[in-house]
Amino acid sequence: MASPAFSNNSSGISISVADDDDSDEPSRMRARVRRKRKKHHHRVRNEFSQRIIRFVLKYWTVLIFLPAAGLLIFEASKIGRKPGLDDVKASERVNEVTKPSFRAEGNNKSEGNLNRLDPVTHIVGGVRERCLKLLPDEELQHLDIPIHDDFSGPVKNVVYISEKDTQHIGANTTLSGQSTEGSRFNLFTGHQTFDQRERSFKVKETAELHCGFYSENGGFKISDEDKSYMRTCKVVVSTCAFGGGDDLHQPIGMSEASLEKVCYVAFWDEITRAAQESQGHRIGVDHFIGKWRIVVVRDLPFADQRLNGKIPKMLGHRLFPQAKYSIWVDSKSQFRRDPLGVLEALLWRSNSVLAISEHGARSSVYDEAKAVVKKHKATPEEVEVQITQYRRDGLPEDKRLNGKKALNEASIIVREHTRLTNLFMCLWFNEVVRFTSRDQMSFPYVLWRLKVLKDIHRFPVCIRKDLVNSMGHVRKAKPLMS
Repeated sequence: MASPAFSNNSSGISISVADDDDSDEPSRMRARVRRKRKKHHHRVRNEFSQRIIRFVLKYWTVLIFLPAAGLLIFEASKIGRKPGLDDVKASERVNEVTKPSFRAEGNNKSEGNLNRLDPVTHIVGGVRERCLKLLPDEELQHLDIPIHDDFSGPVKNVVYISEKDTQHIGANTTLSGQSTEGSRFNLFTGHQTFDQRERSFKVKETAELHCGFYSENGGFKISDEDKSYMRTCKVVVSTCAFGGGDDLHQPIGMSEASLEKVCYVAFWDEITRAAQESQGHRIGVDHFIGKWRIVVVRDLPFADQRLNGKIPKMLGHRLFPQAKYSIWVDSKSQFRRDPLGVLEALLWRSNSVLAISEHGARSSVYDEAKAVVKKHKATPEEVEVQITQYRRDGLPEDKRLNGKKALNEASIIVREHTRLTNLFMCLWFNEVVRFTSRDQMSFPYVLWRLKVLKDIHRFPVCIRKDLVNSMGHVRKAKPLMS
């Protein structure tokens, strides 16, 4: 019995010892395993860190260049951007005293441009600068209007050809003697012959030429009360909307001094007045809407409303006989700068007598002619007649003129009313009547022919964008007749 007992005890001891050994061995094995895993993880982290360091050392120039390039692209994208809603609200708060412009319902495309005052900038030599550099407000308040001696130029006197009799009036005078025989010359323009056209470009001390208002029966009738007001204007900002084509956008950004010294005049016809009254915008008893003095013109001389619009645009010296300076703004734009500041920046500072923008897309008359036909702005036949004549006269196809683009954009015209600039505008008006109403085609030609007019400031496109908020045409103007 002892033997089995011993055997059992031995087995028990054996088992006991084996159990102790078994329990310790896994423990030691687990410890070794944990140490190996810890060491492996540490090695992986070291290798990963070394790879990062090697990558940074190898590509450090690229890592620096990419953020810099991104910042540059971001800054460039802000040039000319349209402001967000907060920008618009800020501009409106600045101009709370300005009455809102009249806009047709549904014209949301340009709504974000209305009443903006934020300056347009560009980069010069790596530095961002404002395109239009106006004087500080305190200097604008005390800015005097210079009066220059106009007798020192090559033209001492300009005589406008007129006709006092009514022998050419037809039976139907409703449209003021509008030409019905293909030619657009009529009782308002006078019937300029080709020989008269050629003589008008020859500069003499006394220049004699057609310049509208040829006959008392030629149309473009203005009331005596409006004429009296217009004779009081020394500096004028003008626009027009005929045929109900565009709404009236109130000017903004002017100083108190400009409000006292500058006239704001908008020319309408009865169609535009009716269109505005239908929207609740009525002319006050004082003939004003906001800051604009509204002059309603009767008896327009052309069936083409674009031609009617050239009269206040080009013949401001005839409409405002006492004015020394004028700024023309197309009705599709909202003028947003101080007019005296604009005259100082674009005329007086550079000793110029006329300022007009370079064209933003094209550089020559011949390129413009192709674009006019492609966009159906005029018929191919009438464009061909004009371009053929200009080629015959020797107009070069150069895309640069005196270091600037040879083509200009005429939605803003800033000028001093001198005898020479008045002559220029008359010549320009006669060209748009003789050929197409696309005045950007004829402006470079007249400038090329009238070589004595040199003091012209052809400013870059970014200045034009700074002068106005572009609203676009809200509706097509109604023609005076089919």
